Amino acid sequence: MPQSRFKALETVLNRTAVAVNPPSTKISDFYAVNVFDKVKMKNYLSKESYQSIIDNIENGTAIDRVTAENIATAMKIWAMEKGATHYTHWFQPLTGSTAEKHDSFFEPSSDGRSIEKFSGDALVQQEPDASSFPNGGIRNTFEARGYTAWDPSSPAFIMESISGNTLCIPTVFVSYTGEEIDYKSL
Repeated sequence: MPQSRFKALETVLNRTAVAVNPPSTKISDFYAVNVFDKVKMKNYLSKESYQSIIDNIENGTAIDRVTAENIATAMKIWAMEKGATHYTHWFQPLTGSTAEKHDSFFEPSSDGRSIEKFSGDALVQQEPDASSFPNGGIRNTFEARGYTAWDPSSPAFIMESISGNTLCIPTVFVSYTGEEIDYKSL
């Protein structure tokens, strides 16, 4: 057995537990603070946009482009208030784990500075490469595309990390041909 393996085992066995101190003794004080749930949607959306997303969640009605823009703006504002600088379309491909396609809220402007941007189009659909997911290696490159589509029935949430917070947008994942290639949409 190589020496590095023994060293790794020793490091794992001798590490100390990380102390976790909840922000309050009452779970209800901090439960779902990083979830863009119905309460937060109601606070950040217009009455019309809020009703549209509730109708979508409860009845499957379509969300128009204007409403998608409003929801994306509200989500971005909420996420940035929570310290997020990036967003990801989070999905569950048939690989047995989750996958993410990350993007930044910031885009360069024509004068060399940057602006915070997150559109309804970016919220609703993205195009990660599907070549590394199930059956990806047997398709032609142009056919190895996959598309993520926002699933409003699962609330967006903030994933906190040392390197920065990320807005996670639950999505479904489909192939170039429209085939379901994730656990959520099966």
